Amino acid sequence: MKSDELSGRVAVVTGAARGIGLAIAQALIARSASVALWDLDAQALEQATPSVGGNALPLVVDVTDAEAVRAAVMQVVDHFGALHILVNNAGICPMTPFEQISEQEWERVLAVNLKSAFLCCQAAWPSLCRAGPHGRIINISSVAGQMGGVSVGVHYAAAKAGLVGLTKALAQRLAQYGVTVNCVAPGTTATEMTATWSQEDLGRALAKIPLGRLAQPDEIAEAVCYLASDRAAFITGATLDINGGLYLR
Repeated sequence: MKSDELSGRVAVVTGAARGIGLAIAQALIARSASVALWDLDAQALEQATPSVGGNALPLVVDVTDAEAVRAAVMQVVDHFGALHILVNNAGICPMTPFEQISEQEWERVLAVNLKSAFLCCQAAWPSLCRAGPHGRIINISSVAGQMGGVSVGVHYAAAKAGLVGLTKALAQRLAQYGVTVNCVAPGTTATEMTATWSQEDLGRALAKIPLGRLAQPDEIAEAVCYLASDRAAFITGATLDINGGLYLR
């Protein structure tokens, strides 16, 4: 890996104020990309941006709002002059039991975790196509979308499974423009959410992971950077599993 391997590339990372999204933004910047950090939480975004450094553009964006997404894409292109890489990472993960999920909660989870990726891809694809062989879409799914979840809500698992299907469909659609579309499916990762788990819950999760530990956000970020780079130019429609052996296909 070269520290300048993404020099001249412009990326958007959604849900970039914390956790995996922040780690992805930091890793892209470390490889000399320019990065627009999108998040709905203005305070968290303000606090996170200094840790990213480099050529970063923080934007408060509701990724479930089509007009807001289109406007944000235009702002990124106006600011940086191009858009090469879109990382759809934004997500929420309520743990509500299936029988207690309201219709409103179902719709909210699907909107944030799946609809947002559709809206961002639709708004960004003309710019990504202009990027030609450097155009990249990377969707952050989850092992939950592959095996039905471990301790997450069924709405989260359904949305993350939808991202895998969206990845495959767009990979076929955008290949003619040289744009690759891939998916990263993390297992249980050490984030703010898992930090709130009880020792009992954490122990149960670790017992199911053959490597015996949680993923680190920067390990997910490394995979994203690989898929964003020229090294992955012939990979499209793929899902890269990073789960410590929790799910083996």
